Amino acid sequence: MLFDETLRELLAKARTIAIIGAKDKPGQAVDNVGRYLITAGYTVIPVHPVRREVWGLVTYPSVTDIPVPVDIVNLFRAPQYCPDHAREVLSMPQLPAAFWMQLGIRSTEAGAMMAEKHVAVIEDRCIMVEHQRVMR
Repeated sequence: MLFDETLRELLAKARTIAIIGAKDKPGQAVDNVGRYLITAGYTVIPVHPVRREVWGLVTYPSVTDIPVPVDIVNLFRAPQYCPDHAREVLSMPQLPAAFWMQLGIRSTEAGAMMAEKHVAVIEDRCIMVEHQRVMR
């Protein structure tokens, strides 16, 4: 688990956050978090295999299709999908600083893959809640 100071530094340095599993369905956690991160000043890049637009933003089918470097990959997918997403992230031209699995999501396998490549791993924590807590 990362300490508060490390989380604060990570969130302060980050500019671009890719959200895997992005959906703009009101009332869903992913919608609340995505909108919050946009309002907080981050460049948010939605990732969804079918949707073309989320939050009025161009949406990519995979993180490997994103044409710019990403600082944090934020995952809104069930734990069984995390290892496959970790493999996708590891094939990006530039690795992100962090692989963030949202509240209720843990994957030892995905975490080990990321840690081996020196990508910070955050599990079972909401990026919005942590941002509100450590960045005030």
